[in-house]
Amino acid sequence: MGHLELDEYRECRLCPRRCGVDRVAGRTGVCGETAVLRLAHAGAHFGEEPPFSGTRGSGTLFLCGCPCGCFFCQNVQISRQHAGTERTLEEFIALCRNLAAQGVHNLNFVTPEHYWPHLRAAGRQLRAEGLTLPFLFNCSGYEDPARVADYAGVMDIFLPDFKFADPGLAAACLNAPDYPETALAALQAMVAAVGFLEPWDESGAETARRGVLVRHLVLPGQVANSLAVLRLLRREFGPQLPLSIMSQYRPMPACAGRPPFDRPLHPAEYAEVRDLAEGLGFRHLFIQELDDDDAFLPDFSKAGEPFAGNRGNTP
Repeated sequence: MGHLELDEYRECRLCPRRCGVDRVAGRTGVCGETAVLRLAHAGAHFGEEPPFSGTRGSGTLFLCGCPCGCFFCQNVQISRQHAGTERTLEEFIALCRNLAAQGVHNLNFVTPEHYWPHLRAAGRQLRAEGLTLPFLFNCSGYEDPARVADYAGVMDIFLPDFKFADPGLAAACLNAPDYPETALAALQAMVAAVGFLEPWDESGAETARRGVLVRHLVLPGQVANSLAVLRLLRREFGPQLPLSIMSQYRPMPACAGRPPFDRPLHPAEYAEVRDLAEGLGFRHLFIQELDDDDAFLPDFSKAGEPFAGNRGNTP
């Protein structure tokens, strides 16, 4: 069975917050989690981009806690309320095996950085057993750049957000004015390690096995930030960078009294961002149809599948 090293939890520096708390002793930092792995859900998910969902789904494992703490988070049940179940390393590996046996296209670890020692041990064990499915690091983009090489020793695909180009907005939303520079350095390290997302069969029969795809969520009233993100990514990485522009923002309870975050995204706002992405010539661009369907919003209080429906981005 995989060997779990706990030392990195004892004075935790696993994310850019660098809290330094002893999670092995049961203390929690910004992520809100101890050194005991907590999992909210494991199952085949069809709402990711086509290169990941394919025809059989992405084997998604939703981990509890988050170092970011964005007040508008749509996964607040697990990121801040920590709704989940404690799992030993052996139980977590068994869940991964079960997902693989179901025929999913990949194992998709959501918000993984604050549980990296567990994921590294699980990934190494699964590889030693001969599992060849791609491992997907699905994250906020706010990662320690120095850790990316370690991640890439286990993970095949990076799916980071790039939320903010505006340090002031990052400070207001997650108290991290260093988000733009930190996320850029981390993304540069990810691209250097695994390259851009490799070609895939758009029929869904063959899905991506390696590389980076960047996500950006358009926020209400913050079009200028989104346009700046697009220009930054185009300047730094060129038009070949695979990019997913998301429209799925919905105001959560914590957004009340925080205009403009207390309203949905306007179609004209999303259209302006989409038009610039197309105008900048991004060649692997995924867009998301904007409507009033909340089926993609997860409810982790359900005993079974937390998604009422699945609505991913389309090329």
